[in-house]
Amino acid sequence: MNIIVKFLVTGQGGREHAIVRALRLSPSVKEIHCIPGSDGISHDALCHPWDERDHEAVCSLVKKIGIDVVVLGPDAHLAIGVADSLRKSGAFVVGPSKNASQLESSKLFAKEFMTRAKIPTAKFQEVKDIPSTLAAAKNFTAPFVFKADGLAAGKGVFICDNIDELNAAAVRVFEKKEFGDSGKRAFLEEFFPGWELSYLVLTNGREYQSLPLAQDHKRIFEGDRGPNTGGMGTVAPLKIASSLQTQIAEQVLDPIMHQMQKENFDYRGILFIGMMITKNGPSVLEFNVRFGDPETQVIMPLLDGDWGKVFSDLSRGILTPLKWKPMSAACVVLAAEGYPDSPKKDITILGDVFAESPSAYFLHAGTKKANDGKWKTSGGRVINAIGIGANVKEAIEKAYQQSERVRWNGVQFRTDIGKMLL
Repeated sequence: MNIIVKFLVTGQGGREHAIVRALRLSPSVKEIHCIPGSDGISHDALCHPWDERDHEAVCSLVKKIGIDVVVLGPDAHLAIGVADSLRKSGAFVVGPSKNASQLESSKLFAKEFMTRAKIPTAKFQEVKDIPSTLAAAKNFTAPFVFKADGLAAGKGVFICDNIDELNAAAVRVFEKKEFGDSGKRAFLEEFFPGWELSYLVLTNGREYQSLPLAQDHKRIFEGDRGPNTGGMGTVAPLKIASSLQTQIAEQVLDPIMHQMQKENFDYRGILFIGMMITKNGPSVLEFNVRFGDPETQVIMPLLDGDWGKVFSDLSRGILTPLKWKPMSAACVVLAAEGYPDSPKKDITILGDVFAESPSAYFLHAGTKKANDGKWKTSGGRVINAIGIGANVKEAIEKAYQQSERVRWNGVQFRTDIGKMLL
């Protein structure tokens, strides 16, 4: 086996900690760096400060340290073209180009891409202000799906039960400008009832390798109630009918690959496809051009192989055949009080934030270590409790048992992660 001496992962959340941990357990990897990382991630990697707008700094760091492969974590790093700058400097990178990253950085770009590729998706209509939103609503029926165009940390999507709720959402986007430039454009979308499926693939823009299916839980409260979040928990693998798998391959994945080649996308990375499975089959909701969060947390431990080798090959446009362990994984997100709108920070975390067993552990998403040595909350989603089991039921039980090993005032978590699979 070739030894990949050094990896660099960009980002600082639970997804990046999951990637770092998987690399730490990879036989081919000898050294892991992370920028900017976090106090929690520094437990598993060497962290360096970084202003993500400074492309030259990351290129210089890669050359100075002698990094072999860079894995770009967050959407923001891809949207501003960090992958392009690194490749121009001669680095090997897991992550698509800035142009291809518009599949996530602009939801309208993605909808138009889907239209050109003839991929099943809900009808939509662009809106630019409150009056045009309310006028466009006449072409749709409640509940209304209203989306800000740009990146919004998973919070720019509103499912509105009536016109009053739609108006309130439009006020937040267009008048209060809560999402900044991401809300300069928006659109209304047809609501399709069904169940949501997270489908991730590794791709070189021509071929793909599917990752285990994961079920995310977006709403903050049990029973899928309350506002959307970045994700309150996941379970994998999710088993689906072979007929549905065939539909997804023929109606979604193959057309995506064909269109990427047609539009000459430089795509060496992960494509996340958010779908609603309706009575008529799959309908694509959105694309992410990187690993999902918290889907990554349950996918990484299931690989029967070496993530270092997989990422190294992918950075060179080579797809390694993937094998998966006959096991299940679950992730329970522990969030701060006030999340997703106004999470309370600097709350002391009680318990052992590095508690671990062979089948359960924590990943840090929004923690920091204070000068007095105490751990504090520093984000909305604070800690991910991960459980691994022989089946879904066991994995969920272990994740919830793990979650009990830390607490803080106002902690929020759902008690029904994976319930529909039991």
